[in-house]
Amino acid sequence: MRNLTIIGSRPGQARWAAKTFGDGKSGARGRTVAAVVCLAVIGCAPAPDQAQPMEEAPAQASAPATADSPTPEEVQDMPEGYLQLLRTSDGRFSKAGWNHYGPGHFELDPVTGVLTSHGGMGLFWYSVREFGDFVLDLEFKCADVHTNSGVFVRIPGVPASDDYIYHSFEIQINDAGEGIHQTGAVYDAEAPTHLASRPPGEWNRMRITVVGSRLGVEVNGERVVDWEAEPRGKVVSFSPRGYFGLQNHDDRSPVYFRNIFVRDLEG
Repeated sequence: MRNLTIIGSRPGQARWAAKTFGDGKSGARGRTVAAVVCLAVIGCAPAPDQAQPMEEAPAQASAPATADSPTPEEVQDMPEGYLQLLRTSDGRFSKAGWNHYGPGHFELDPVTGVLTSHGGMGLFWYSVREFGDFVLDLEFKCADVHTNSGVFVRIPGVPASDDYIYHSFEIQINDAGEGIHQTGAVYDAEAPTHLASRPPGEWNRMRITVVGSRLGVEVNGERVVDWEAEPRGKVVSFSPRGYFGLQNHDDRSPVYFRNIFVRDLEG
């Protein structure tokens, strides 16, 4: 499995670097692959230079081992180059700019910035703008092992029916699932190399990087997906740009989200 890393060298430019890594739990020896350079605005082309270290990611907030909401001190400040998708200019949190499609809803704590899912199946999506090439960085927590949710990216157009499910990518959250339906998978299309999530009640960090048709997923700092996307499984087709969305799957076991940041790699 290739470890794909985004390296920003100047505004509007992003480079992929593939490097050696193992498969996590199995301890299988990784293999080294050639570095690939990807300009976010013009596609990908081979490059002779050596792969460079991963760019600095937002610092992870302290993660409590209980299911309680974090204190205000655990709310993460906006890292340079990233946009906070819930926090307002006065320091409080708001769902302004977000819409909900389908049954259920997400409740937001305006002090801690924690989103809690209720009912479903629905989609809480960021409607301010679409993104093409980007890094989406967030934290999630499961109420129990059967919590089922997902992070949708590149939703093409305003969701008006369930058809968006077949024309976007869903990064799965479901520790009880297997293979292409397990936490970290591109749902129904590409399985994670291993399960990297923490036990229920603990916060996890997910980082999704999309440049062109290349999609990478990290969970708690471990690369679990590096995929050159293609129509597969429920993914009938996909758009070069689109909206973000968080899934409230059902009312049996809630999911929690906080510290949602995005970095636009196109400009």
